[in-house]
Amino acid sequence: MAPSSLREHRTPERPVAVLDVVIPVYNEETDLAPCVRRLHAYLSESFPYPFRITIADNASVDGTLVVARELAEVLPGVDVLHLDRKGRGLALRSAWSGSDAPVLAYMDVDLSTDLAALLPLVAPLISGHSDLAIGTRLGRGSRVVRGAKREIISRGYNLLLRGTLAARFSDAQCGFKAIRRDVADRLLPLVRDTGWFFDTELLVLAQRAGLRIHEVPVDWVDDPDSRVDIVPTALADLRGIWRLATGAIPLTEIRAQLGRAPLTAPTGAIPAGLPRQLLRFAAVGIASTLAYIALYALLRTGIGAQRANLLALLVTAVANTAANRRLTFGISGRRHVARHHLQGLLVFAVGVGLTSGTLALLPRLVAHPPRSVELLVLVGANLVATVVRFLLLRIWLFHHRPTSVSP
Repeated sequence: MAPSSLREHRTPERPVAVLDVVIPVYNEETDLAPCVRRLHAYLSESFPYPFRITIADNASVDGTLVVARELAEVLPGVDVLHLDRKGRGLALRSAWSGSDAPVLAYMDVDLSTDLAALLPLVAPLISGHSDLAIGTRLGRGSRVVRGAKREIISRGYNLLLRGTLAARFSDAQCGFKAIRRDVADRLLPLVRDTGWFFDTELLVLAQRAGLRIHEVPVDWVDDPDSRVDIVPTALADLRGIWRLATGAIPLTEIRAQLGRAPLTAPTGAIPAGLPRQLLRFAAVGIASTLAYIALYALLRTGIGAQRANLLALLVTAVANTAANRRLTFGISGRRHVARHHLQGLLVFAVGVGLTSGTLALLPRLVAHPPRSVELLVLVGANLVATVVRFLLLRIWLFHHRPTSVSP
């Protein structure tokens, strides 16, 4: 059964809010009033758009709801939303779904994040440049005061997201986020979590739908009285990660409606992403060449030059294709992976032809060439093969990035 909720104390005489800041609370009767008053004063004095503050009380059993109602009576633009069930995600879903503001945000009641970051957070959403925005405690320019335990947990959690869900955002759990209402209307029905994993699930869905996520480095001071129960929260997060990693998510329609189209280069211009691709391809190529030289030198002590060259090329070619697929051309997941490796082996055959032909030609030019000359000539042949490989990878193998990524 869905929880009951009631939004109270709307003030129709005020201008329609551009920004609705939701503060989810549970048993915060002591801290609620000073924090909301501080936020209200800041928005009134420094925020250039009409605003609303929504206190979302999810089943508090102390005097939180009474305090929230008292604040709504004396502070213009403060609403109260009461829910009869706990869950931060549930509170945010209910508050955002019932809001008429074009930009929706939330922050923790302790106001750990410096409020000066609020306008940079929501400005790209108001302008339409971005779809979601998050504060990050892990980005360049962020200034954070917190204990080593929470620092390790936060960084470990975000590394886990990168490794398991290919997350590209830097800080999933910072309590300082915003979203455009039209985006929320389409994403919220897909978010299943009602607790602390709500943020992460929303961001993963947004990323997979091709939406733009704006990040703002924040100044953040840890609240020593945090109500987060770390062990149950961590277990719930792991269950959520497993569900997203193994389940199918219907994002085709959202991607078609809200996702941003791939960039296309103007005729005659440098293709989008080419400089970055060249740098990454060069890095992969250097690593592959060093691995090839080491393998060739090792194998050459026991077998002939042609066989050593063939085996060293084969091993490094498979690794090279996998690395370029992921790092140079940004393709992850299992879609088309077999086809890409098959085509990579055909590209590998071109390299074999160049290097084997060079080895066959070398004795005709130099009688009994020493191993050092062999290696030097092979390095030169590999450089030529590398240029050819990049052109074939870009034009033939990875000329079209898939529009969806396998979980």
